[in-house]
Amino acid sequence: MPFITPNLRLLFSSSSSSSLFPLKLSVPLLSTKPTNRHHSLFTILSYSKRQRSTPFPQQNQRRNRSTFKKEKDKEDHSMEESAKESSFGFNKRRAEGRDKDVHDKKKLQLKVRKLNPINTLSYVQILGTGMDTQDTSPSVLLFFDNQRFIFNAGEGLQRFCTEHKIKLSKVDHIFLSRVCSETAGGLPGLLLTLAGIGDEGLSVNVWGPSDLKYLVDAMKSFIPHAAMVHTHCFGSAPSSDASPLPDSAKSANHIILVDNELAKISAILLKPSCSDGSPVKPGETSVIYVCELPEITGKFDPKKAVALGLKPGPKYRELQSGKSVKSDTLDIMVHPSDVLGPSLPGPLVLLVDCPTESHVLELLSAESLNSYYADFSGDPQCAKTVNCIIHLSPVSVTGTSNYQKWMKRFGSAQHIMAGHEMKNVEIPILKSSARITTRLNYLCPQLFPASGFWSLPHFNTSAAESSASEGPVPSICAENLLKVRKISISSSLVFQFTLRPLANLGIDRTNIPSLEAPSEITNELLSEVPEVVDAAHQISQFWQGPRELKDDCPMLDNEVMIEEPWLDENRLPNCLDNVRRDDLEIVLLGTGSSQPSKYRNVSSIYVNLFSKGSLLLDCGEGTLGQLKRRYGVEGADSAVRKLRCIWISHIHADHHAGLARILALRRDLLKGVPHEPLLVVGPGPLKRYLDAYERLEDLDMQFLHCRYTREASWNDFEGNGEPVKNLSTPGSPFSTEGLINKTEANLFAKGSCMQSVWKGPGIPVDNNAAFPLLKNLKKVLNEAGLETLISFPVVHCPQAFGFALKAAERINSVGKVIPGWKIVYSGDTRPCPELVEASRGATVLIHEATFEDGMMEEAIAKNHSTTKEAIDVGSSAGVYRIILTHFSQRYPKIPVVDETHMHKTCIAFDLMSINLADLPILPKVLPYFKLLFKDEMPVDESDDVVDAVSAAS
Repeated sequence: MPFITPNLRLLFSSSSSSSLFPLKLSVPLLSTKPTNRHHSLFTILSYSKRQRSTPFPQQNQRRNRSTFKKEKDKEDHSMEESAKESSFGFNKRRAEGRDKDVHDKKKLQLKVRKLNPINTLSYVQILGTGMDTQDTSPSVLLFFDNQRFIFNAGEGLQRFCTEHKIKLSKVDHIFLSRVCSETAGGLPGLLLTLAGIGDEGLSVNVWGPSDLKYLVDAMKSFIPHAAMVHTHCFGSAPSSDASPLPDSAKSANHIILVDNELAKISAILLKPSCSDGSPVKPGETSVIYVCELPEITGKFDPKKAVALGLKPGPKYRELQSGKSVKSDTLDIMVHPSDVLGPSLPGPLVLLVDCPTESHVLELLSAESLNSYYADFSGDPQCAKTVNCIIHLSPVSVTGTSNYQKWMKRFGSAQHIMAGHEMKNVEIPILKSSARITTRLNYLCPQLFPASGFWSLPHFNTSAAESSASEGPVPSICAENLLKVRKISISSSLVFQFTLRPLANLGIDRTNIPSLEAPSEITNELLSEVPEVVDAAHQISQFWQGPRELKDDCPMLDNEVMIEEPWLDENRLPNCLDNVRRDDLEIVLLGTGSSQPSKYRNVSSIYVNLFSKGSLLLDCGEGTLGQLKRRYGVEGADSAVRKLRCIWISHIHADHHAGLARILALRRDLLKGVPHEPLLVVGPGPLKRYLDAYERLEDLDMQFLHCRYTREASWNDFEGNGEPVKNLSTPGSPFSTEGLINKTEANLFAKGSCMQSVWKGPGIPVDNNAAFPLLKNLKKVLNEAGLETLISFPVVHCPQAFGFALKAAERINSVGKVIPGWKIVYSGDTRPCPELVEASRGATVLIHEATFEDGMMEEAIAKNHSTTKEAIDVGSSAGVYRIILTHFSQRYPKIPVVDETHMHKTCIAFDLMSINLADLPILPKVLPYFKLLFKDEMPVDESDDVVDAVSAAS
């Protein structure tokens, strides 16, 4: 074969590797009766080491630099042991949770950096303002050449920094102005990413008020303890794993957190005023951070040095660094004060988070701030001049008269307003993702509706900014990536925090994302790929032409159509007969794995039932931001309000780290409105996390263990009509033993090597609460026009589950009873008989396809699936349409697939919206997508993520 050029072979390889299913599975293969050994499912699932096919040499070179490659060697022993223990094609140790990372066993190290305060570049940069789609929570970066400080780590911070090439590996300290999902939603993912860098992993210092202990306790459910050993809480609190500060760091006015050659950072606690005498609740304490840079050393005078007998050389630098030296020609000591001009106070920045008007009352009376006011009348030696104040407070607070009066007390200080407000909401901060979505929208608007922010009006200014500019306190409205510079001027060692004159405030807008209209992106696309015009026209014809013929199955006496696996793939399944566009829409909010990237967010699927409500299947970090990109700010709020249930597949962070933010928003949106707590169905470890987290803030939810939503459990619940018995009671219809006996032929059967995975460690379950929760779930399903919601175990990690949802029957236009559609979601898994059986006759199977076909060894080591394996599961189960998702970040835009197997399959992209009525067309569209990516080489975007967190010396 000649050298691979940018053509279709890069995207749709014609060479296929050995399949997990060399032939389509038929019903006898899953039968409980013994079958010929050569045709048994377990033989088909057997693992044999094979040489990996690598059709892309350049891609393989990239992989050798990837984090996965570094981790692969660590998995080999585990995988080989699994192969010896079992003939099944999966990593048993990983499935049982026994492949603990080395970071679980030792303390992750903090980086030791050589700090040089002389001639260092320093500035403050806005990383998120909550303005564009209100996705980013207010975050601020205090930058030095060799050290970084970040204030707040809301959801999307890691993806934001990856997009804009901000290196997180240099971050040594993260400070939380409050402890809640808004300010700390991105912290779990960031800690996990840093812990996985290199052989040793990295850690950071995390600082927060005493409430931080609740967050740390909650995160222990899914984050290695070693990644959180450098968490520090301050303020009064009971004991916790977060290290309290020593008394020596505390004073009546400030709590000193960091004090080194570059900066001194201290905290002032701010608690809401409680007129009724009630105690402050967890999560309500906020923090004012005071950042003081060292005083600016006076200018060195070489003439004075010569007069004192010094020769030009290293002694000049020693004097500038504050050391005394001996004269070269005179018998005297020369001191820095002999050759340096007068020192100037270092720049001083305040970061203020005042979330409510109750906090404003405390702010006005805080004596610890007195020395920072311009009208301070105390000891002049204690007076300090504030150069810049960054306000993280919401506009509803900063616009009040009391807050404005408080701002005025700082005299000429520069005020930067970085709180939530409706400004620049139409400017996407994740431009790479937005550009791809816009291009896909041009090609196929039916599957890729215009993003929510494109339809928003342009807000040139906000009411708050206008009133502030006209009022007594001038201010600047912050924008993402805005820099406030403290400039190092050549070798004079003088830092200037530029505030005046107004024309030279030191504001750097170079990197601020600009508005790029969809028309500009489209014109660029037409210039690069002119044939896309014909492709878009051809795609539009699919919605104009006839659909497949309906499969006229024979009718029974009761006029009910029976759903069968669709052997004739050109036939329309009965459940789509007279289907309406407001019946069902599947929105793929996140289609990547492991960690967010520029082009793909982590796992989340929004099941839109329109007027009947909605569900979320998994809820990775950034799910809320994706909803806002799809539906706009107000549309996303509406989507969250109408959620009826959230289902979580397993405890890995990329599948649930966005849950608390969604629940907290729903709580706030429905405050004062009669409603029921939201049902969250998930594995046992998730309950531990949510229980611990709710000590921090109320999430207004009810938890139901996935085990109670297995098919056998539902059958017993509906048959007995009595409270659920203890899962651990032998012989109980709801005991683990009972559940397994009802599906004795499955992979998790008693005596099988996977029995321990199903049983897992003892998980405390509130059995008395299960019965009413099942009743509530049944009510929710009925009201949403759904018949069943089934969870089933899969092979990935302990207590990993798949999901099946079936709609209730309906009456078509001629009075016939039509069977309901059925959606199956694999979660993360190796192909397994439980998944195949649950997928039988499904209308849609959404299956993870983390790896390409040539990476079978990696798929087994990580207990994931290849694209071919995922397609084979759907084919063997007779599903109508297969949607592949959860792609490794090594495929940044489009994964490598074999097109010959894609006749009823589609590749998922972020924000792809698949209407039930469009399922017949779905596979036809895929070949046209390759036009947009014809010059794309499959690369490992995990390298980009590593670059964003790579350690630079």
